[in-house]
Amino acid sequence: MQSASIDRQQDTIEGYSLSPQQKHLWKLQQRDQHQPYRVQVSVQIDGAFDRERLKLALQNVVDRHEILRTTFKCLPGLTLPLQVIGECDFSWYSELNLSDRTAQVQVSQIEALFQEFGQLPFDFEQGSLFRVALVMLSAQKHMLLICLPALCGDGVAVKNLIREISQVYRACTQNQELTDEPLQYADIAAWQNELLDAEESETAKRYWRKLAIAEALTVKLPYERSTTKSSTFQPHVFSATIASPLVAEINEFAKTYECSTETFLLTCWQILLWRLTGQSEVVVNTAFSGRKYEELEPAIGTFVKYLPLYGQLSDRAQFINVLRKTEELQREADTWQEYFAWEEEARDPSILPFGFDFETLDLTSCGSELSWSIDRFSVCVDRCKLRLSCIDRHDGLTTDFHYDATVLQAEDIQRLAEQLQTLLESVIYNPQAEICTLNILSDRERHQLLVAFNHTQFDYPNQCFHHLFEQQVDHTPNNIAVVCGDQHLTYAELNARANQLAHYLRSLGVKSETLVGICVERSLDMLVGILGILKAGGAYVPFDPAYPQARIAFMLEDTQAPVVLTQARLLDRLPDTSAQLVCLDSAWETIERSSAENPPSSLTPDHLAYVIYTSGSTGKPKGTLIPHRGLVNYLCWCTQAYGVEQGEGALVHSSIAFDATITGLFAPLLVGSKVELLPEDLGIEALAIALQTKSNYSLIKITPAQLELLAQQLPAETASHRTQMFVIGGENLTAQHIAFWQTAAPETALVNEYGPTETVVGCCVYWVPSDQPSTGSIPIGRPIANTQLYLLDRNLQPVPTGFPGELYISGAGVARGYLNRPELTAERFIPNPFCSGSRLYKTGDLAQFLPNGTIEYLGRIDHQVKIRGFRIELGEIETVLAQHPAVQQAVVIDREDTPGDQRLVAYLVPAPSATPNASILRPFLQEKLPAYMVPSAFVVLKKLPLTSNGKVDRKALPAPEQVRPELEAAYIAPRNSIESTLAAIWAEVLGLEQIGVYDDFFDLGGHSLLLTQVTSRIHNALGIDLPMRQLFDAPTIAALAEVIADKQLEQADHDLLAHLIADLEQLPEADVKAALIAETSSTGSIDHE
Repeated sequence: MQSASIDRQQDTIEGYSLSPQQKHLWKLQQRDQHQPYRVQVSVQIDGAFDRERLKLALQNVVDRHEILRTTFKCLPGLTLPLQVIGECDFSWYSELNLSDRTAQVQVSQIEALFQEFGQLPFDFEQGSLFRVALVMLSAQKHMLLICLPALCGDGVAVKNLIREISQVYRACTQNQELTDEPLQYADIAAWQNELLDAEESETAKRYWRKLAIAEALTVKLPYERSTTKSSTFQPHVFSATIASPLVAEINEFAKTYECSTETFLLTCWQILLWRLTGQSEVVVNTAFSGRKYEELEPAIGTFVKYLPLYGQLSDRAQFINVLRKTEELQREADTWQEYFAWEEEARDPSILPFGFDFETLDLTSCGSELSWSIDRFSVCVDRCKLRLSCIDRHDGLTTDFHYDATVLQAEDIQRLAEQLQTLLESVIYNPQAEICTLNILSDRERHQLLVAFNHTQFDYPNQCFHHLFEQQVDHTPNNIAVVCGDQHLTYAELNARANQLAHYLRSLGVKSETLVGICVERSLDMLVGILGILKAGGAYVPFDPAYPQARIAFMLEDTQAPVVLTQARLLDRLPDTSAQLVCLDSAWETIERSSAENPPSSLTPDHLAYVIYTSGSTGKPKGTLIPHRGLVNYLCWCTQAYGVEQGEGALVHSSIAFDATITGLFAPLLVGSKVELLPEDLGIEALAIALQTKSNYSLIKITPAQLELLAQQLPAETASHRTQMFVIGGENLTAQHIAFWQTAAPETALVNEYGPTETVVGCCVYWVPSDQPSTGSIPIGRPIANTQLYLLDRNLQPVPTGFPGELYISGAGVARGYLNRPELTAERFIPNPFCSGSRLYKTGDLAQFLPNGTIEYLGRIDHQVKIRGFRIELGEIETVLAQHPAVQQAVVIDREDTPGDQRLVAYLVPAPSATPNASILRPFLQEKLPAYMVPSAFVVLKKLPLTSNGKVDRKALPAPEQVRPELEAAYIAPRNSIESTLAAIWAEVLGLEQIGVYDDFFDLGGHSLLLTQVTSRIHNALGIDLPMRQLFDAPTIAALAEVIADKQLEQADHDLLAHLIADLEQLPEADVKAALIAETSSTGSIDHE
């Protein structure tokens, strides 16, 4: 037995070393001072009962087991306490008589007492840590409550304790004693420490090291709340009972496939976590008893360890194969369990992500006199964010979900319990199924997400857009329809001009489905041209005059447009083309000779209205085919939802080729309101000028980036009542984008409108409430009329609330497809598996359902990257980064400026008067994100580059400069040869020109993969082998240089000693003794006689 005697103030204390598991628990205990790590149990005792005999039995058991009389003394100079064995007293025992209370009161008070046992603090240095309470319910019924700190016992220990108490009680009844001598935990702890330190343990340790544990521990559930490493551990539990018929089927499954119920449940838990985290590598920290040897089975003490079972899962894996792999992992872990220690395998083992344990609680009977049965059982012997504890009782199977309430919320855990139950049923009925097809959504949640959420039926006219416009002309012929500068047209005038153009176009051969190009500046001609094309039966194809000629040439070739409407001043911007060019300004005298009457039309809502080109992944734009039906559905919905008829109409400031322009350009024309076109040459400044000179506009459609630019140009005192509404779309909207308007113009409605071009402008909206949180993303809300939204995984299965899924859109607004791109159309427009005869548009956008029933946009799936084996959603990093008060805007991309060095780079626009840099932002992100999600470089820009449509131009973001970033530590040059060598190595690996000796490797953009290059180059340059852990512990050149210098000194001493021994071996024995005496006399380091 390893022991130490220490004199403290003349009192000798004899103590014993902690076991490896006690060491781990002690460190956890220091972080969580409210002491959640304990084991509690309540035992129902039925039959004629003698309380005094019970006290004798308890006294006997405590005398037999030293761990029940152990305290933990913290002594000066020691980092860990010692186990100190004390004498037995009865301060830990109490009684409570509830026999005169009703059954309901008894249950309530026992529950209160159980909870109190869970909250009472332990004094680890003195007094008893073992607690027992006996509750009398009747003469024939008692409840025994037992509580131990996890330092003294685990779940098996408490079951052993109950069994032994019952045995000793029975022995006392028969005047007998237990004669066997139990193993004492202090002796076992010494053996465990020796085992872990033995040379033979190296094979086992290699097994644990080969697993990629450290980084896999950072995997998160999508609905976790951000916390800091210093957050208090708040363990809560949610219990759910598995229905008896399902339990019977699980047991039958286990018998059929010759596996244990424990392995079956563990495999299902692993698959559920795989589905919810979206990661192919899942580590489930699984409880192993630590009692592999028969002699340890009855011992009292803490043995259990949560060992990492590292699973790699894939969509097409069959459940039964995953089950067999899990069995294999269990066998391997069981073989090497004594040799695992978290402190050796993970840099920060304080929080385990996911845990699992399985307990069997048998009814314990002792003869015919009494029966003892476990009623409640609660174990917390490690810190897990989420742990599934399956308890197999004589009367059923219970699943207890233990979770950290600082990270997870009760409603999330309740849904998780439903999902596990659904998965268990799915596996039972489909044991050979591929795991990606197994169902995890309950019927209730499935109906809510697929049906109730999408109940959006709304009647709209079965007509084309221009037909509705003609009806509005009849109602309000003299209202101003469009204004541009000092020019304007009434509804009647606009309709007449459009009719004249339509008749003219028909004379040129334009008919139903003819694609007609239009390349004009914002002017009256623009609206006349669009309406004229539609009235002629054609579909308009907008070309922005600012487009490069090559792009316009491609679009003309792709559409084979026979006619292009333009203006004389733009002719030199157009490429050579076979299309007939019609100048709406210089050719108007010819056009106006045509009839001003509405041309007859046989068009239906299924005919094309327009084709808008967007960028394509191939580098060539793709044309989206939009029929009238989708356009009319959107416009009829938005005119009502946005109240377009109220106010002074809409301001239009965006490009004709940007489909968001449709909202302000077309919606007013269906309600008799006004469209005001702003000049193009002033950009966002034109919008600021308009809002300073006029007020009460109906709506303005704008992108988040443009909204923020507008806030910078518009004085706060003039912002109020300028417009009734901003409809914001085109990219992710955050709280920072709208902060100015919430303060300066609180009466202005802010609407986040989401919708890809392929589903007509907008298909999902969210009205921002006045109490919207001041940080984070703004949800995109709910579907508009006649629209269905689905969040699906890669196997087209609906994802649960809080889980990221790709957004698919169905309904009236879905486009016909892409022009001349049948393969791409088939890829992106697919049959709707939830509604026969309809189609889904695959957006490529990532989103999640929020608990309040709205959708939150998370980013593009093509902004999902894989860094060092981990899939990363860049949108998540951007969202967290934007929460820092020094950051106004943030964009994160992955770059590979040096071949093989893929890294994340963050681009920031600072908040006013703020100066964000890496030393400020990196610790902020490290508190909220796993290390592999923290950008390697931070680039501060005055503004983010935008495309012509007002979106962030990610391709235009500059490469980070190869200079030392601004750090908190001042630059100090290398001061010796080791530091100079290390600085050169770091500079080469990190791609920087200058490294200071106190610069942190990770603050400079380093990561674990680059560390491997550093260790290799240190070995080549200095001949020193350093384990990776030492580089983590010494992340600066100054600290690492000291480590290397010490190793060089040790190596030199070792070489000198080896050389001396080799020389001595060549000398006679007498000469050796003389040499030693001479050497030690000169150094004084050895006493000799």
